[in-house]
Amino acid sequence: RCKNLSVSFWNSYWMLPSDVCGMNCFWEAAFRYDYMKTHPSEKMHLAVVACGERLEETVTMLRSAIIFSIKPLHFHIFAEDQLHESFKDILDEFPYEGKVNYTLYPITFPSESAAEWKKLFKPCASQRLFLPLILKNVDSLLYVDTDILFLRPVDDIWSFLGKFNSTQIAAMAPEHEEPRIGWYNRFARHPYYGVTGINSGVMLMNMTRIRRKYFKNDMTPVRLQWGEILMPLLKKYKLNITWGDQDLLNIMFFHNPESLYVFPCQWNYRPDHCIYGSNCKAAEEEGIFILHGNRGVYHDDKQPTFRAVYEAIKNYSFGDDLVHSLLQPLEQELQKTMHTYCGRVYKVFIKQLTKSIRDLHARRSKG
Repeated sequence: RCKNLSVSFWNSYWMLPSDVCGMNCFWEAAFRYDYMKTHPSEKMHLAVVACGERLEETVTMLRSAIIFSIKPLHFHIFAEDQLHESFKDILDEFPYEGKVNYTLYPITFPSESAAEWKKLFKPCASQRLFLPLILKNVDSLLYVDTDILFLRPVDDIWSFLGKFNSTQIAAMAPEHEEPRIGWYNRFARHPYYGVTGINSGVMLMNMTRIRRKYFKNDMTPVRLQWGEILMPLLKKYKLNITWGDQDLLNIMFFHNPESLYVFPCQWNYRPDHCIYGSNCKAAEEEGIFILHGNRGVYHDDKQPTFRAVYEAIKNYSFGDDLVHSLLQPLEQELQKTMHTYCGRVYKVFIKQLTKSIRDLHARRSKG
């Protein structure tokens, strides 16, 4: 395993290719690059739902996906009509280098129940429940909330599709690692998956399997398909759910636990993983792979560590040197947050990012 190099050693790292760790990391990345070239596969599909003031946040998420990813990406952007032109203007200016396409969609719900779905939790949030029914020609999909930042290639989370067993149709991370601060196990008034529930902000789906599956449920002895089960679930539990569509997904996978693949916490790292003390051990060891700035922490001063990462990626210009334009300034800002609980473990915020930049340099050197 390659040790992470601090930013202060980056210049010497590039100048000394004989460095053992440096060469190991170089050949590890070069091998993966060769593997991707000799094992071509269809492009990766990533979906997001943006409403209200989420334009900038969504664009920053898409930027983070583009920076490190290897295989081609297709973005499926579901947005309110008034945002479409802004998305188009911004995305058409991105230097995609031929590896990114996008499609814009309106926000749509089943006509007979559109009003109920629109007012569930946050505006447009429940749109994600209908993606398997709308994107009928997409086999697999990675859905993410707008407040997600990728700190390593999308390819790596996409590869979990190949790890699904014959019964698994989707993958998500636990809502909490520590039950003592868990929400579902302390307050939920409905069934939920596992010990602490699951978080739907990062959701990898084999949508072909989702569309084909018949789900066990607590409403009828007859198993129901995805399009048949959503409205009955909402009618039964709408007075008991707090987090909208995420609660409905928890209920579904409570009754069908064999259908879920569970990600480790570094694939959906949220403020709850550090504001009460560090409780994502995998991130401590390997760094954060996907950062999830829920609770609006990218836009206030409550969690400056999260905001620093967001601002660094938002302000990065494609083509600039990632070390000097992103990594070094970010580490300097993170060091200013050490008075907070998350700031005390700020190195987990740059550990994987450092490796992703190193791998990207290796791929560029190779090709």
